[in-house]
Amino acid sequence: MSHVSANFSVMHDADLSSEAISHGVDTLVSICHNANIQAGWWEDLQTGNPIQRNTGELLMLCVSELSEAMEGDRKNLQDDKLPQYRMFDVELADCLIRIFDLAGAAQIPLGEVFTAKLAFNTSRSDHKREARLAPDGKKY
Repeated sequence: MSHVSANFSVMHDADLSSEAISHGVDTLVSICHNANIQAGWWEDLQTGNPIQRNTGELLMLCVSELSEAMEGDRKNLQDDKLPQYRMFDVELADCLIRIFDLAGAAQIPLGEVFTAKLAFNTSRSDHKREARLAPDGKKY
């Protein structure tokens, strides 16, 4: 286990700062959102004009990717488009792409929020091993 910042640590081969993690997440947000802009997901395909997409619908598309991951896991399937990978793995990647795209569209500083949440979780008493072992503790 190596330290990520003074506030939290993660298991990783190399030391990473919270700034590096934040930058990495923001890079993924930018890559995914820009790819989806280029593919026309954020414009009227007839006119080329930008469109507002429904946030609830975008969130449910994330849920549908997770449902597909569950189905792939339940049936132990390989992915049909990337058969070298399990369907479970590919659908998790699809969910990340959708989350990163949504974060980009909403201009969420996801890297900053992610590292702040990761750090916060390490300070939560209900996330400590001893609290989780308690009869009323969080098991999952």
